[in-house]
Amino acid sequence: MKGINPKNGSADADHQAHSLQLLDIVTQPLSPDTKLEIPASQAEYDRVQEILENEDARYPQLWYDSARQIAVVVAAPGPLHSDMAGELLDSILREVRSAFSSNITSGLRLSTERTSVRNTRYGRTRRGWDGAIIYLEGSRETLMIAVEVGISQLYESLRAAVSWSVLTLRCRLGLAMCINEQGRGATPPVRYYQSDEVAEAAAGSAEQAFRDHLMLHPYGPLEWDGYIWFGSIKRVILETYRIPDGGCPSETTLNPSSSFVSEIVLLLDGEFVGHDISPNLRQVVIGDCIPSHILTGQVAHTTPVNFFRREWFEDRFKNAMVNTAVLRVRLKSEVNTLHE
Repeated sequence: MKGINPKNGSADADHQAHSLQLLDIVTQPLSPDTKLEIPASQAEYDRVQEILENEDARYPQLWYDSARQIAVVVAAPGPLHSDMAGELLDSILREVRSAFSSNITSGLRLSTERTSVRNTRYGRTRRGWDGAIIYLEGSRETLMIAVEVGISQLYESLRAAVSWSVLTLRCRLGLAMCINEQGRGATPPVRYYQSDEVAEAAAGSAEQAFRDHLMLHPYGPLEWDGYIWFGSIKRVILETYRIPDGGCPSETTLNPSSSFVSEIVLLLDGEFVGHDISPNLRQVVIGDCIPSHILTGQVAHTTPVNFFRREWFEDRFKNAMVNTAVLRVRLKSEVNTLHE
């Protein structure tokens, strides 16, 4: 990373020190799915963001919440994170496209990992989303559904992310999947291998062990070589968010007790408990995916989108668990022919 070069006599010493602290955090190795919230002023954030932009690295990303004066350090998403966000959106799109003609659905687009910036009464805020469905009419984009996935992320942080899309960007519907993985216990040590081929063979053995474990423990833990590489799933909750009736300040963080938040438990203590969930999660309708003026009649607008199926959810979820565990094995593997 490049150092900070303050202008002569113009940089405040305290801001400079805080910027260096934030820069130190950003430059540390981060595990996939990590999201760190660091208190920082707008000026401190701007200093470090400029350095990251000059480095032209995709990750980590640095966002800023001006209302809370928090810088959010975002690591690359892991397999479970990215797969669940993608599968939710893909399933919705498949269902909508199968129900309507192409002249209506041709405007549907899938957007991933987009960053947006807005000026609020507190200052400039910058955030991103995991994925979204957008309806495109010519050069005009309408944000329809935004998805956020949190892996053992603080609920307040996940809620703030969905709030940004719903209340500030004014999307029709927000979906938040909160996944709680229990602790994995002792941290595995780095393993040294004589060659890339040997390291890859070890990762292959680990993957087979993880898939064998799924036969007895469908939602973890996944063990190999004396360590847990993916903990058991405590719970998975899928929540839907909408703009409330009446006025609501765009900077407001969503209140979980408000009527426009619906919580659905899918997994609890390693067991699927969503047997009675409606395929559209009792919430998602065609009007969430296609703008009202494109549709004809209220019936079409309120038609449920029956996109949720236990079969695809469990299949994709379990496969992503294994891929996440294998990624963790690879992150703890090094090739060093001189290591004893």
